[in-house]
Amino acid sequence: MSARALMALGTASHVGKSLLTAALCRIFRQDGYRVAPFKAQNMALNSAATPDGGEIGRAQALQAEACGLAPTTDMNPILIKPSSDQAAQYVVQGKVWRNLTARDYFDFRTRELFPRALESYQRLAAQYDVVVLEGAGSPAEINLRDRDIVNMRMAHASDAACLLIGDIDRGGVFAALVGTLALLDEADRARIRGTVINKFRGDRALLDPGLSLLEAHTGRPCIGIVPYLPNLGLDEEDSVALEDRRSAARLWRELGDGRDRPLRIGVVALPFMSNFTDFDALSAEPSVALAFLDRPEDIAAADVVILPGTKQTVRDLRFLRERGFVEALRAHARRKPLVGVCGGMQMLGRRIEDPCDAEGDGAADGLGFLPIVTTLQREKTTTPAVGWLRCPTLFGVPVSGARVEGYEIHLGETAYAPGAAALFSLERASGETLLDGAASADGLTIGTYLHGLFDDDDFRGAFIAAARAARNLSPVTSVQPYRAERRRRLDRLADACRQALDIAAIQRWMGF
Repeated sequence: MSARALMALGTASHVGKSLLTAALCRIFRQDGYRVAPFKAQNMALNSAATPDGGEIGRAQALQAEACGLAPTTDMNPILIKPSSDQAAQYVVQGKVWRNLTARDYFDFRTRELFPRALESYQRLAAQYDVVVLEGAGSPAEINLRDRDIVNMRMAHASDAACLLIGDIDRGGVFAALVGTLALLDEADRARIRGTVINKFRGDRALLDPGLSLLEAHTGRPCIGIVPYLPNLGLDEEDSVALEDRRSAARLWRELGDGRDRPLRIGVVALPFMSNFTDFDALSAEPSVALAFLDRPEDIAAADVVILPGTKQTVRDLRFLRERGFVEALRAHARRKPLVGVCGGMQMLGRRIEDPCDAEGDGAADGLGFLPIVTTLQREKTTTPAVGWLRCPTLFGVPVSGARVEGYEIHLGETAYAPGAAALFSLERASGETLLDGAASADGLTIGTYLHGLFDDDDFRGAFIAAARAARNLSPVTSVQPYRAERRRRLDRLADACRQALDIAAIQRWMGF
């Protein structure tokens, strides 16, 4: 039997569709249904590797977790990873398809890609009782209506009952909800069964007069007012989410300078930064104060600096040089820990070659902190992996048997210069074993291809302990159990949404 379908649409980007989809997935799972998430097309630089070696949006991986499932490429068959304002890499059913400009993509979208998205959806619908779909942006982008494959076209194809979500925290929610419905044609509008107001804080009584007018204007019930949930700490796919994260200047000036203070970790905010959710687990630790750095002068106050992953390695390397980060990084690395993750590690090496024109920016000299050379290639590596620390120290501090779980998503192979030391021994999901990462001669600079390594409680604990010791800060006795905490946070999200939404009405709309 084909699954019943529910779809979360939004009046705009970043209104909370992804997390509400995760909440609905969790609720259906708690109620005993076999449920899976689906988003036909996603634009995000935050991605995750599936167990079978594919790549999907990070938000769909979180939604799969809410369902108690391992993520699959069918949950997000089309992933768009921007490489400039006008172009992007397109990942289709988990594998790199091609690089296209936005204009060229529109020629392919409905003709070639919608059938593949529908194929993925149908596989999920054949396996599960419920599929919770997520839209993208707004369904009322009237300039793109005939080429839409993620909003109303997918809603009709899946016979989904649709919720329209608006964000009251940013203002204008009533106009956004009414205006979105007004711009839809009658067939599309009929799919919208009710509205949801998200991120509400304040006195509910003050909202009631507006709700009556909203329902009168739209002819549809408002089935829930979801409260603003502070410190939820769950993955956000949209780079808009970075706006909500405190800068170093605001965060670190509140801290004292004693040995008991939090470890100051600064992540350089690269223009094409990918997978910024790699650092959420670190940010949640009481013994850590993590901030994203957009000014080179902020590096001086950091205990640890991290160069994160990037979609455009050479272009972001150029950004570091043009903005004056290189000298600040050199001064930092002489006496403090410096870490590169994925593209960040590639930039810390001696050279980046691009013989296949994989990124389109040519070759470049690296920063020279690590004795490695990277050659970018057309084929992308996407796989979960388990690693073991090869050296007995981290940042010059003894550690023992540090094991880590994560995943690789990268273009390129990295070769070691004579005498270079690898950081990890890896075993990929396929069973293949290899060396990963590198360490400088003094041990203060390290790099790895592993994303998600800080989600691993044991490795994160070893990392924090070593970094604090290297900076002569007092030790911490424990770290937060991040994976268990994620389950609690998903339950907190689901509980809040269950109380706020008319779940019985949603189930009636779906035919239960």
